[in-house]
Amino acid sequence: MIKKGMRRQIVLHYILVVFLALLLVEVIFLLAIRTYYYDSVYSKIKNHITTGESFFYKYQLNGESNSYQLQELLERFSLNNTELEILTLNGDMITSSTGFQPDRTITTSDVPEAVGGSIGRWVGRQSGTNESVMAVSKMLQVHGRDTYILRYLTSLEGINNDLLNLTLLSIGIGAAVMAVVIVFSFGLANSIVKPLNNITAVSAQMAKGRFNVRIKGNYKFEIGDLASTLNYMAQEIVRSNQIKDDFISSISHELRTPLTSIKGWSETLVSGGYDPEETQLGVSIISRESERLIGLVEEILDFSKLQQNQMKLSIGIVDVKVLLQETILNIWAKAEKKRIHLLLECEDGIFVKGDANRLKQVFLNLVDNAVKFSHEESSIELSAKRLSATETAIMVRDSGIGISEAHISRVKDRFFQVDALNGGTGLGLAISQQIVELHNGTLDMVSELGKGTEVTVILPLTEPQPEVNSEGGTQITATFPELDDWEA
Repeated sequence: MIKKGMRRQIVLHYILVVFLALLLVEVIFLLAIRTYYYDSVYSKIKNHITTGESFFYKYQLNGESNSYQLQELLERFSLNNTELEILTLNGDMITSSTGFQPDRTITTSDVPEAVGGSIGRWVGRQSGTNESVMAVSKMLQVHGRDTYILRYLTSLEGINNDLLNLTLLSIGIGAAVMAVVIVFSFGLANSIVKPLNNITAVSAQMAKGRFNVRIKGNYKFEIGDLASTLNYMAQEIVRSNQIKDDFISSISHELRTPLTSIKGWSETLVSGGYDPEETQLGVSIISRESERLIGLVEEILDFSKLQQNQMKLSIGIVDVKVLLQETILNIWAKAEKKRIHLLLECEDGIFVKGDANRLKQVFLNLVDNAVKFSHEESSIELSAKRLSATETAIMVRDSGIGISEAHISRVKDRFFQVDALNGGTGLGLAISQQIVELHNGTLDMVSELGKGTEVTVILPLTEPQPEVNSEGGTQITATFPELDDWEA
């Protein structure tokens, strides 16, 4: 007995379907054979009656006695291996080719059919002998005055025996087919169940935290897709765990560095005895490291809000040129330390609908990365232009160290850092991309190692709108102070 499970269901359903199909085919086949044999017997008798009747009407003689007429009918219409009975229209038997004249009336359905003018047919058991027979009856008129029923009675036992043998042969063939089907159904079930059992066992190990295990085997079709998906999932979990561990290690270092400086200078200043210049230096270090610490915490909080869909945007109409000018002003001091030139090229009248502060955060991050990975005395270009009537492209292009092909596909992943020595959380680009997507835009990056990087942000355009300041109204327009085009 097969234990409950998918294997049992597959085998039972497969066997049931094939069994019903075989049963239907065999029943139809046997009924067709039986009908063919029975119709052959009926057609033979019918043709014999038709032929004998045509000759009888052509050559019959007038004036014979009734007994001579009956004898002539028996001779002219007799058929080998078939009993011929002559009946009255009421079904009373007058004589038969066997010589027996039982005093009985034939009540089978073929007699009324013959009286009605057609050739009657009846199949059943003969009374007395219980033999399977077929009766075929036809009304015949002699000399236009005497009418008789010619009834042919033939045994079907031989045909039934042949049909029985054919039925047994069909059952034997069907049983052989079912045996083959059972063998193949077990093979089919095993081909499905065994891989699933293997996948289930490996999945159970993954559920316990063993993500280094893999599903082995060259499985095909949907099972192969399932195995590949689980292997990919385990690989991604391992990678995510590694990224998480690297992030924890990195952020711990990033947090420890400013905290160490703050704690050290705080203790130093508390002890006193330093001149104003040293005190000013200590306070500036504490302030700078505090800002750095706040920036790290805010970056982590922003990412958390984005992951939980809790970041709220203050939507307004943003002038892209002013936005990029503000970005350059904020990053200018850092670029000046590496003598990096910041170049701006932007068309006038480009407006987008969005949160000005969040978009500024995106471009500050992009330009800051460009400054961080650019060489001294190099340049960084910011440009904006209309792509179409509905979209604008804002590009940040540098000629720095670039990004390798191995890293370019992962550089926007959370916690990933191309160079961990430069510090940071590895969340900047991930946050920037999600902010751009919240503005129904896209962020694409193209880079070549040693030649630089180009980041393109595509945003939907909008028309500028005047400020609305009315009693009970709200201001929906974000504006910036006008700045002249400049090159730093």
